[in-house]
Amino acid sequence: MRKIGKAWIAFFISGLSAAFSPAQTAGTVRHYLSGTGPSDAVPWEFFCTKGRKSGEWTTIPVPSNWEQHGFGNYNYGHDKDKHDEQGLYRCRFQTPAEWSGQTVRIVFEGSMTDTEVKLNGASAGPVHQGAWYEFRLPVSHLLKYGQENLLEVTVSKCSSNESLEQAERKADFWVFGGIFRPVYLEVLPPGFIDRCAIDARADGSFQVDVFTQTGEGAEMPDGITAQLETLDGVPAGSPVRVRFSGEKEPVRLSTKLDNPRLWSDEHPNLYRVRLSLMRGDTVLHEITERFGFRTFEVRPGDGLYLNGKKMIIKGINRNSFHPEKARAPDPEDERAAALAIKAMNANLVRSHVSPSRYFMNLCDELGLFVINELCTWQKPWIDTPTARKLIQELVERDRNHPSLLMWANGNEAGFNLDVDGDFHLYDPQKRPVIHPWALFSEIETKHYPAYSMLVNMLKGPDICLPTEFLHGLYDGGLGAGLEDYWDAIRASQYGAGGILWCWADEAIVRTDQSNRLDTAG
Repeated sequence: MRKIGKAWIAFFISGLSAAFSPAQTAGTVRHYLSGTGPSDAVPWEFFCTKGRKSGEWTTIPVPSNWEQHGFGNYNYGHDKDKHDEQGLYRCRFQTPAEWSGQTVRIVFEGSMTDTEVKLNGASAGPVHQGAWYEFRLPVSHLLKYGQENLLEVTVSKCSSNESLEQAERKADFWVFGGIFRPVYLEVLPPGFIDRCAIDARADGSFQVDVFTQTGEGAEMPDGITAQLETLDGVPAGSPVRVRFSGEKEPVRLSTKLDNPRLWSDEHPNLYRVRLSLMRGDTVLHEITERFGFRTFEVRPGDGLYLNGKKMIIKGINRNSFHPEKARAPDPEDERAAALAIKAMNANLVRSHVSPSRYFMNLCDELGLFVINELCTWQKPWIDTPTARKLIQELVERDRNHPSLLMWANGNEAGFNLDVDGDFHLYDPQKRPVIHPWALFSEIETKHYPAYSMLVNMLKGPDICLPTEFLHGLYDGGLGAGLEDYWDAIRASQYGAGGILWCWADEAIVRTDQSNRLDTAG
């Protein structure tokens, strides 16, 4: 009860701060309806349709996975029959009258898996399918300003899209249900900067594509400015301004910074860009976005290069997980994991499931490379229309992170070849797209090669980077024979490193079995 009480207090304070924020603001107001993690989670009304504690309205903390709070039933991905309960959520919140005339969107950072959203009894948009992908819905027209609003969310643990069900929930890991990442409202002016796409290179060249939206009643902008800054706000170089023509295509701004401090795994130097939507000298809306100057190259038949220097990947596979909190770890849990990975001298994390926003930011700050993956487990792959939508959501959220090294289009034969080119539609850096366990993009990523096979692969002519090797999940074998493998990789001109499977056993605390730790056999 004490934790719930603290969560309500945090929610009340959050509501007060948002309620007294000025309606006209140059920035974006973020008003949380949930907590940022389990430790400050906000209780919402909750009804589980099947399994444990089903059939009656009660409360559940958001974010969380409902199995860890005694609802529904557990499934591992390999289970033939999946429990298909739904979670019905209700959240009541106030919006200040001053928000009227602004643009308001609701953002879900992660929900497992099919998610239907209603606000004040009306649909806020189509059902979102895909657990690991952030989505936002415009809700300005549905809100009651200066009054109480009712948010209703239906989360179906199993997806009605069979290809997505196969991809996300029949994999070799625990599968859960629930709103497991933060939910919040974004409050913006009628005309605003929606997003940006950055390409910052080691030679100091900087390019950003700026995407804007103009709603009813918005002042028409006449320009966009970009000012590079250090993280403490000191200008780096001169501002750049481009006239705004009102076209739907993004506005591109370019500049160059002399002798920038470069981002790398050893020296993760970060900058930010301040983007301002202007009318004359008036700032209509402003955002800041972090980035790093760095150039990553794949040189076919040679190796991987960062800022002109050949690099070796010392990687770990790690899915976001906590034994008690499942897929909803707290920020401090994510930080502890990132620091521990860095302390073991690893320099890359690959995930089957897209990491949280918070973990991606940590990787930027600490110097941990990331391979971010469209979550597909072997065959069949995600159908093309769904995959295209999820790739756009994945890339648009994470493309500005300097830590992000490559995209992975699925895992172990779960490759929809029709969407390989989609990653580059949204990523101006054109990062390599790989097929983990296959040869693609001039990189051989064979999984679990025997030592003799590895030695043969290292003869070339392709770059050799096993994206999983020396299996260590549940079997205690992680790292056994690593010295032999590593010596062979480093001795070869084609050896680009390797990525161990995996960081830790995903043993879940079973709330239906007296909190027994279960590693699924």
